[in-house]
Amino acid sequence: MAKPAPSIKTAPLTPPPGPPDMATSKMESLLRGVFENKASDLHLTVGLPPQMRVDGKLTPISDKALMPEDTQALAYQVLTPDQITRFEKTMELDTAYSLRGVSRFRVNCYRQRGSIGLAARVIPFEIPKINELGLPDTLLEFCTIPSGLVIVSGPTGSGKSTTLASMIDVINQTRNCHIVSVEDPIEYLHKHQKATINQRELGVDTTSFTEALRHVVRQDPDVILIGEMRDLETMQTALTLAETGHLVLSTLHTADAPHTVNRIVDVFPPYQQQQVRTQLSLVLVSVIVQQLFPKTDGKGRAVACEIMRVTPAIGALIRENHLHQIRSVIQTGKQHGMVTLNQSMADLYTAGVVSWEEIARRSPDVIELKSLTQSKPQKSSRRR
Repeated sequence: MAKPAPSIKTAPLTPPPGPPDMATSKMESLLRGVFENKASDLHLTVGLPPQMRVDGKLTPISDKALMPEDTQALAYQVLTPDQITRFEKTMELDTAYSLRGVSRFRVNCYRQRGSIGLAARVIPFEIPKINELGLPDTLLEFCTIPSGLVIVSGPTGSGKSTTLASMIDVINQTRNCHIVSVEDPIEYLHKHQKATINQRELGVDTTSFTEALRHVVRQDPDVILIGEMRDLETMQTALTLAETGHLVLSTLHTADAPHTVNRIVDVFPPYQQQQVRTQLSLVLVSVIVQQLFPKTDGKGRAVACEIMRVTPAIGALIRENHLHQIRSVIQTGKQHGMVTLNQSMADLYTAGVVSWEEIARRSPDVIELKSLTQSKPQKSSRRR
């Protein structure tokens, strides 16, 4: 049975009449509509109406296609004069925009075919709790560790930033420590609680991840959040910081835990790779890989989560470059809070939360997934 299309609240495409300072109400109206429809993103591009992503699917907000002058006017409504100058020079811009009483938005402006495009991600003011996100309690344990490296991985739009923000919030509430974050841009805003927290934004507070991390030790941090490990120098610094007694949290775009380890090692030149494997085996605490799936009841999305905890056995496999054996250790590591992505997806399916078609399409091993789901009866009361 086909799922009915979501009811979308639309916004007018033309600005309402009024003085020039009312022009921003158009973009604010679009952003407000995205938030009220529980969408994750807003997309503006020439030739199509404004679109919002609801439960992973793009949905047009109106039936009027945008012209080049429309996308430029809308994009510039959320940028400062300095940001407009920088964007016109570099043709790329990441920033954040706050709509008072509604939400924050992570904004990316870019050019395509000579026109301006924009993508805005909803970043709520309220930081969700780990259990509200459907994540395992194992993540709470990682927040208590004094030092080491924790990596949250997964495809774009899988909720990595939200997971990290939730973990930082736990640390902020429970530990008397100093947290320093380096982000591009700052997404969730954290207030000082039990911890002291300083958030640094690329382009505003520092010039690059590399520069920020080069000086971070002199800022006396206990916990360091690196928005994304993008290059060799950032990864090298993250390993060193974890090695010198700091808890480092960061993200990567990788599909599973073994590939995450391999991705880090492969960034380094061959003559350094064995040393990096040894470093990783000693400082890596956990790799958390997540994917989001639309729920069968149409009410939001559910997270499937792979967790690899670096036990002595996994540490030895990393050092010896036997990464292909890590999966079997995760499969049998339930007592350590470990779970594979397939096991997590199978649990969601047998609970009636997600459909077989969705998990099979993105499973790393469909044959194994089928075996896992057949061994557990699905809850018929929630089956679709």
